[in-house]
Amino acid sequence: MKAAQALVIKLIVGLIAFSIGLDLFFVANLADVISFSVASAIISYIVADRLLLERVGSTNTLLVEFLLNYLLVWVFGAILLNDYLQIAWGSVIASTIITGAEVVVHRFLLKTESARQKHVRRQGATPKLRFVTEFAKDEDPTKK
Repeated sequence: MKAAQALVIKLIVGLIAFSIGLDLFFVANLADVISFSVASAIISYIVADRLLLERVGSTNTLLVEFLLNYLLVWVFGAILLNDYLQIAWGSVIASTIITGAEVVVHRFLLKTESARQKHVRRQGATPKLRFVTEFAKDEDPTKK
């Protein structure tokens, strides 16, 4: 359920960001805005939220998502859009808006993940007893 909510939030934010970055200041059609939004939502959810968020933290994941969205607009913009000025400024504006909204998405995902982790029983030793060890001096049997 949280995956669907995160994808919907990413899709809505992407629609708003690419509408502002590519269509408000420059000329882009609705199909371009929707295709960029869907591609950005799916790719950034898989790469950033599923793979990187828990491993490297929220700040580093935000940096990766900014670069990912920036490169996505540059690569696909070179194919779909005609104006390099539109690609340059559109990628910066859209990536900044998306990165700003990703702060909220990351808080939501980390909050639901931590709540889910509390209910999961871990196998093995309890965290308190994990590092409990005994150290003793070995007796030398020849010195009796």
